[in-house]
Amino acid sequence: MNRTSDPDNRPLSDNDLTRMKKTPRAKIIRRALKLSQQEFAAQFHISIGTLRDWEQDRAEPDGAAKAYLEVIAREPDMVRRALEKS
Repeated sequence: MNRTSDPDNRPLSDNDLTRMKKTPRAKIIRRALKLSQQEFAAQFHISIGTLRDWEQDRAEPDGAAKAYLEVIAREPDMVRRALEKS
């Protein structure tokens, strides 16, 4: 049985891909903010090892980390201000 004939393992259609929620990738966010890995990790209180693992696809951010990355992507200055107080 190949992939296309297995009804439980059908390829994703263009419509499926459009409906799927996109999660921002750490590297894309970091580059958009023009930060080095060290700067991004320090500013947003993320372990440099964890950030490198995410960027090199050795690990996937969990749900909370994905949500945090989403907030960083949308409101980086707000996150920076909030973390200044901690």
